[in-house]
Amino acid sequence: MSDVQSVRVQTPGGHYPIHIGSGCLQTLADHIPADATSLALVTNVTVDALYGERVRSLLAATGKPLLTIALPDGEAHKDWASLNQVFDALLAQGLDRKMVLVALGGGVVGDLGGFAAACYQRGVRFVQAPTTLLAQVDSSVGGKTAINHPRGKNMIGAFYQPQAVVIDPDVLQTLPAREISAGLAEVIKYGMIADAAFFDWCEAHAAGLRALDATLVAQAIRRSCEIKAAVVSQDEREAGVRAHLNFGHTFGHAIEAGLGYGQWLHGEAVGCGMVLAAELSARVCGLDPAAVARIRALVQAIGCPVQAPDLGVQRWLELMRVDKKTRGRHIHYVLLPRLGAAQVQAVDDDTVAPLLAQLAGQGGGAPGGENP
Repeated sequence: MSDVQSVRVQTPGGHYPIHIGSGCLQTLADHIPADATSLALVTNVTVDALYGERVRSLLAATGKPLLTIALPDGEAHKDWASLNQVFDALLAQGLDRKMVLVALGGGVVGDLGGFAAACYQRGVRFVQAPTTLLAQVDSSVGGKTAINHPRGKNMIGAFYQPQAVVIDPDVLQTLPAREISAGLAEVIKYGMIADAAFFDWCEAHAAGLRALDATLVAQAIRRSCEIKAAVVSQDEREAGVRAHLNFGHTFGHAIEAGLGYGQWLHGEAVGCGMVLAAELSARVCGLDPAAVARIRALVQAIGCPVQAPDLGVQRWLELMRVDKKTRGRHIHYVLLPRLGAAQVQAVDDDTVAPLLAQLAGQGGGAPGGENP
């Protein structure tokens, strides 16, 4: 196991470490509290086939009874049915409030497993073991847990912090190329909103990151977690600066809901959404057109679509109103006055509609970055 680096998150809801390093998964049992009465491993069928036996063997070292709950794979299953599958299994085994839930998987498993932990017997402890790049740099950090509703993504959930996050970059080797590209969308987002020098670094190393160069990926994960931990530690419940982390997400969530969850990966939709948000930033708050061009080029370089689908302007606006930043009838967008800085601003539909009419169409970009 290589040297493990740690980043600390400190919020009113809990203080905990993010451990990052090759082979770090081997330390998973070290993060199970000694007073745990039992363990529940929540994963999906794909991850279970790859890592389930290994993780069960590691957790067996704790001597605690272990239950495995393998959910269907995919964003389409981040729903009430899967959440109830977890509750049914926990209740059937009679697990008590001293149990610990381990979420092993990507963003769907982490969000849903964390929400289950927040709700079961009014809250049990849980550990995040993310297995996708997107989950490692974003969804596993910060305590946002949720399921989707047909009317909106992540609209039903809770802020609930884990005991620890264990990030092993080695598990990324089993990911499809699309999943790597989707994760890199969240990586480059941190440069856009908070660190222009990191954006420059991502531009310079896009090809190496996409090829999973071990040194580059470890650096990208660490810097992404540092930025997110700093933001979350300032604003756990998204009353202020944490909203900046949603750059591109208002457009991206509309793409996911409008096309049907799972048609595009979350990171693909966010990547495309960041291009739209950059274009809106140029129109509303003066982002340099050269910066817009750099954002578009980098999103394409990491393999995400840059052409938005044609959902119809009114449908776009309708979907974006189902957003946690909407206040009354006003949609608030995360915008960039310049690279490395973000702000939240209400923008009227009359300004956004022409942008959508101009930029969203031609069937949308194909996932994987092959754009028309």
